[in-house]
Amino acid sequence: MKKRLGVPLYNIGAVLVGLVISASLLLFLKLNPIEVVALAVKKITSDGYTMGEILVKATPLIFTSLAFAFTYKANLFNIGAQGQFYAGAIGAIALSLALGGRIPQALLLLIVLVAAFASGAVVGGLIGFAKSKFRANEFLVSMMSTYVVSALMDFLLRTSLQETKAEYLQTDAIAKSAYLPVIVPGTRVHLGFVIAVVTAILIWVLLYKTPLGFRIRAVGYNHNAAELGGIRSGRIYVTAFLIAGGLAGMAGFTEVNGVQHMLLQNFNTSIGSFGIGIAILANGNPIGCIFASILFGFLNVMGTTMGRLPGLNIPASIIDLIEGVVMICVIMSYFVRKAAETRSEKQRLKKAGGK
Repeated sequence: MKKRLGVPLYNIGAVLVGLVISASLLLFLKLNPIEVVALAVKKITSDGYTMGEILVKATPLIFTSLAFAFTYKANLFNIGAQGQFYAGAIGAIALSLALGGRIPQALLLLIVLVAAFASGAVVGGLIGFAKSKFRANEFLVSMMSTYVVSALMDFLLRTSLQETKAEYLQTDAIAKSAYLPVIVPGTRVHLGFVIAVVTAILIWVLLYKTPLGFRIRAVGYNHNAAELGGIRSGRIYVTAFLIAGGLAGMAGFTEVNGVQHMLLQNFNTSIGSFGIGIAILANGNPIGCIFASILFGFLNVMGTTMGRLPGLNIPASIIDLIEGVVMICVIMSYFVRKAAETRSEKQRLKKAGGK
């Protein structure tokens, strides 16, 4: 029981340390951190629209964190969720513009969702194939794939997907029939949040309650032993990246159809990297990714709110600063935990040897 509680306690402690450090930096602006944070929290909790923004921000983060966590269970590192996110956004906008207003909303959204998943899955599947077929380093391949997809998106925004007047690097707005329905009146919280939560639960079931999930985790523990047991690790690499890429692609769908309602150049440029940090904070647990994403959504909204407090002149970069410091503290907590576990194990072995 002690071992099970260790990871969450280390992560919670890391988050608290990160928040304290972030708040302390306000001292350089000659502001009282406690007063500023209290004002920001009060403003957030007293406004339903702002509270809803927490879930809006958390929605794509759930998907991108799942994209990293899923491959991590197979001991793979999907650093390219940003590119897979863009691929899903491209697929979503293309079909939304083509089919918007021509077919029923429910059918349209289902088709666009599948297209976004498939678009992200193609990018992820190619990474998995490179790993399986050529033993390529998936860390580097997935990272570089982001630049390729970003360049493709820029090309499309300058050509076939560019808005009608050809003045800006963006698409036309999609038809309202292609919007994800708002589920909380008076806010921007849309159906995508529900889809994200359900998807996270389904991924947990897939990983821990199905034969495929067992094979993925077996390869992650020891791919050589898994091979001896009849599990083909190459297939698992491709399958894991296919699913992970599709998950990141779904984030593109929720942003295009739920928030932006168009595709813009270089939008949400850090959503993939934050997804990695969230997955680490959740220790790779799909259910944990839900709560960790909501936490980061809250931090994002709190940073925005602090920047808008009258008379304080807090820079907008406070948002990235808070999230970045918390992420660094979470990553460092793993080194601290590993060192503590190693020291504890040495002491145990020393005592056992003395007996």
